[in-house]
Amino acid sequence: MEDELVTKPLLVKQEPDNISSSNDLGDSSGAGAAVRPNDSSATVILVISTFVVACSIFTGGSVAVYSSLAESGIIADLGLTVAEYSVFGSIMTIGALIGALVSGTTTDLIGRRCTFWIVDIFYIMGWLAIIFSKGVWLLDFGRLSLGIGIGLTGFVGPVYLAEITPKNLRGGYMIIAQSMASYGASLSFLIGSFISWRMLAIIGCIPCLLLLLCLFFIPESPRWLAKIGKEREFEAALQRLRGQNADTSHEASEIKDYIENLQKISDDKILNLFQRKYVHLVIVGVGLIVVQGLGGLYGFTFYMSEIFDSAGISSTLGFIVVAILQIPTTVLGASLIDKFGRRTLLMASAFGECLGCFLAGLSFLLQDHNWWKEVSPILALIGVLLFHLFPAGLVIELNCLILQSDISGILLNWHGRNTMDYSI
Repeated sequence: MEDELVTKPLLVKQEPDNISSSNDLGDSSGAGAAVRPNDSSATVILVISTFVVACSIFTGGSVAVYSSLAESGIIADLGLTVAEYSVFGSIMTIGALIGALVSGTTTDLIGRRCTFWIVDIFYIMGWLAIIFSKGVWLLDFGRLSLGIGIGLTGFVGPVYLAEITPKNLRGGYMIIAQSMASYGASLSFLIGSFISWRMLAIIGCIPCLLLLLCLFFIPESPRWLAKIGKEREFEAALQRLRGQNADTSHEASEIKDYIENLQKISDDKILNLFQRKYVHLVIVGVGLIVVQGLGGLYGFTFYMSEIFDSAGISSTLGFIVVAILQIPTTVLGASLIDKFGRRTLLMASAFGECLGCFLAGLSFLLQDHNWWKEVSPILALIGVLLFHLFPAGLVIELNCLILQSDISGILLNWHGRNTMDYSI
């Protein structure tokens, strides 16, 4: 059965006049059955549940760029050395590594909704530690806690959203939720350019509090409830998501068939990735995220203010330019995915990051030799923009397709980020 699954395409085109109700494992028992309108409607509970995922990802984007915005203020107020601040900037990736390590087990053991509670606790605890920090230890603890929250969010967010949304709405909801990281980073760039680092941390608590409030109203994932055998809770959660008047019998039957087929397959193990039939997928998937992490993207993100100051550019101006251009570029990239394909945009992203790194390095080389002093700051700004405006997030999305249930790629991703971020 495993050989058969590997050869099946990841995406199956569905005709609008004949939408198949087959499950994700290729069961065709419901083929040809039309989906009822109520099954695909966006209910209030579904919107709130999506908002929970969006808030958690939005916070992740804010956390990622926080060290860049707060660098000068924290060093001045707390008297940190360059090495101490380097630890503060990179320790978030260590926390994300820890969060990614336990995310799969935690999500399957206690459920998706309870995992979001843990995520929010780490987020709030991390922001409060930074707000009240008077020295390096509490500061690093807060950054580490935020990193753990990001690591957990990277798994539970997409999984929960994919499990609660109907098929015809899933793609749009996923794009909206995943793009919230860019919105969080852009908004932080705009606001953080004019306020202190403590006030920016206080504002960072706002989406966490909204997440906390919404958690009281969202249901558990129906698929997870069906997986652990809670039949009554499963049907109630599905009914809440689709609306009280919706007929969920067909979708409920489909989910049950999926769970039954899933249980027939042996549990995935990390060692299974080293089988010959997976070698190509592993090399491509893990290679992409390791190269991206070692390529310096997150070094640019965490220490952007230092890059701008060293290049002779106002960090405030640089942050505003990046924030203004990042949101429309994210929307444009999402709209081009289905038209040009992920591989084409991924190649464009790699070219843009390579060119951005080259231009930034060339800028500092010109400065060292006192050549073209008027041009070198512009080259540095263009280099940073290229790093942030190209759709680098496609690497993570592509690996969600290649390494769907395995966490090894995510672990290597965060390890690569931490190595590069601290060395910078």
